[in-house]
Amino acid sequence: MYKTLLERFLGKVIRKGVLEVTFADGTQRRFGLPAPGFPEVAVRFTSAAAQRKIVHDTSLGAGEAFMDGELVIERGDVMEMAALLRGNSPWDRERDMREGSGLAEFFDRAATVVDGINRAARAKKNIAHHYDIGNDLYTLFLDRDHMQYSCAYWPHDDMTLEQAQEAKLAHIAAKLALAPDQRVLDIGCGWGGMAIYIARKVGAEVLGITLSEEQLALARERAQAAGVADRVRFELVDYRDLAARGETFDRIVSVGMFEHVGQAQFKRFFRDCAALLTHDGVMLLHTIGRMGSPGSTDAFTRKYIFPGGYIPALSETVAAGEQSRLIAADVENLRLHYARTLREWYKRCTVQKHAIVALYGERFYRMWIFYLAGATAAFESGSMCNYQIQYVRNRRALPLSRDYMAERETELLSAQPHPAIAK
Repeated sequence: MYKTLLERFLGKVIRKGVLEVTFADGTQRRFGLPAPGFPEVAVRFTSAAAQRKIVHDTSLGAGEAFMDGELVIERGDVMEMAALLRGNSPWDRERDMREGSGLAEFFDRAATVVDGINRAARAKKNIAHHYDIGNDLYTLFLDRDHMQYSCAYWPHDDMTLEQAQEAKLAHIAAKLALAPDQRVLDIGCGWGGMAIYIARKVGAEVLGITLSEEQLALARERAQAAGVADRVRFELVDYRDLAARGETFDRIVSVGMFEHVGQAQFKRFFRDCAALLTHDGVMLLHTIGRMGSPGSTDAFTRKYIFPGGYIPALSETVAAGEQSRLIAADVENLRLHYARTLREWYKRCTVQKHAIVALYGERFYRMWIFYLAGATAAFESGSMCNYQIQYVRNRRALPLSRDYMAERETELLSAQPHPAIAK
């Protein structure tokens, strides 16, 4: 029965490109037709259980089958398989592909609501699940200069990942309208790349906060090595606890952290940000988003990658900020920039396969590249995107024209370290 249901599903989905499937009973089927820009992939199931899992929940079932060696890709790779499946049902041109059964979708939504509660103790545990597995993994595939585990910015096609991440930092810093005498808060500072960049290029004082002990230790090392330890400090603290201390900052930046907040905490997040921001302050929120209406976190991502995470729609993000009278002064959709970033990460991970397997095992490696491939397909053909939202509390805090952003961005890309910073 499950084999028949899977055949029907694939026959309906795969129209462009080719998917050859060898089922667990040895029978073979070919779905789709060759088409320009679409890959040809061959897969083999080693168990009927894997076929059943995929019927029940496409993403989780396929992910676990691939991780366990029950779904073997014999021609092409997992990136091409994900692109083939998602590319046949692009979100922006036709009805989106369903992620499994209606029952699975119901449970995804219910679990997303529960995860969205995400109180402080659970938030630290959820962050540790992804970021405290060790810095060794991330040094294998992130950019060497800034260790940015977030969407890069690709204004030119011929850029390296390192150049694109540098361009992203300049793009964000320009929108913040930074000055040397300002205090800056970096919420979810990662390994310190954004904070160190601001201190080196502008000379401002920066506090970076994280819930990851692994990130904290390396961020402090990197700040010391960059010669900015006197202007940048890092703390292991939740943004909610920081807000309770009563400090204020001229600028707030948050890159790739809002995805971990959880739906139920959106209003609290913006309320605390408003309290932390001075009256003339500026905030820049850089987050993965969904281009449609609010949705849910799929079971694979929730179980293996980002427990407690949720990708917000623009509508619910802006609405939550409105509750604290934060003015959305500028909104940019980086539509395909994350797809390019993910492809670079995937390429580097495959090159470093033996090192990753030696650190974490074959099953982890398969999980990781499945995650990167699925995310890439979601940004190329699904509903995922990246938003940069600039907030102000005072409508007069910034120039009337957006021209200052481009001008400042150009200056930052060519600027030397600030004179106050030791070289």
